[in-house]
Amino acid sequence: MIIAPSILTADFCEIGNLVDQAIDAGINWIHLDIMDGNWVVNKTITFGPAIINSIRKRVGDEITLDCHLMITNAEDTWDQFANAGVDLIIVHIEAVDNMDLLIENITNAGKKCGIVFNPDTPVDQVLPYLDRIDLVLVMSVVPGKGGQSFMPEVEHKIRTLREHIDLQREESGKDVKIMIDGGIKAHNISLVKEWGVDISVVGSGLINEKGTIKENLNEIQDALAN
Repeated sequence: MIIAPSILTADFCEIGNLVDQAIDAGINWIHLDIMDGNWVVNKTITFGPAIINSIRKRVGDEITLDCHLMITNAEDTWDQFANAGVDLIIVHIEAVDNMDLLIENITNAGKKCGIVFNPDTPVDQVLPYLDRIDLVLVMSVVPGKGGQSFMPEVEHKIRTLREHIDLQREESGKDVKIMIDGGIKAHNISLVKEWGVDISVVGSGLINEKGTIKENLNEIQDALAN
């Protein structure tokens, strides 16, 4: 399983150093949460293309950067994030009017495209797009709402995705990764792996005051191994 740290919980004055620590610990994928102060329930503003561009310059081309766009106007601004250097643009199915066109635009720009959906959104809304995207992000908390616990009820959605993706891979060779985000820590990461998750976004489980990123990553990897 790929572990992708979210820098949302970091001290933004220390982002560069934290990214360096993550890479030194063996991380090769970084998850960037973008909130515009409108779409998420707590009206939070995080950061934008300028910081992403700085991160890209710092980490080079070997590290995968994805951006999770929790914004109202992804259809109009996705190219700013593409130009900032992300490899994968993940957009909310609840916030996009013309998903077919957006997928086409992102892929034509040479970027990978992912779809994310909230805990209360039926998985059936995502299935028609599986043959044209690279990743599905399943939210196991409500985006932007702090202090939430992992929602185990997303299990059936992940298992449904896994079934359809595996069948599609057998029939056409097209593979789609499943990512999960929200409340993932050492105590539940082996559970979501068993469900069929390929990539886990980990925020406070990696970037916290309990230990260094390397120490926390070792704890997570031990949990996966056992």
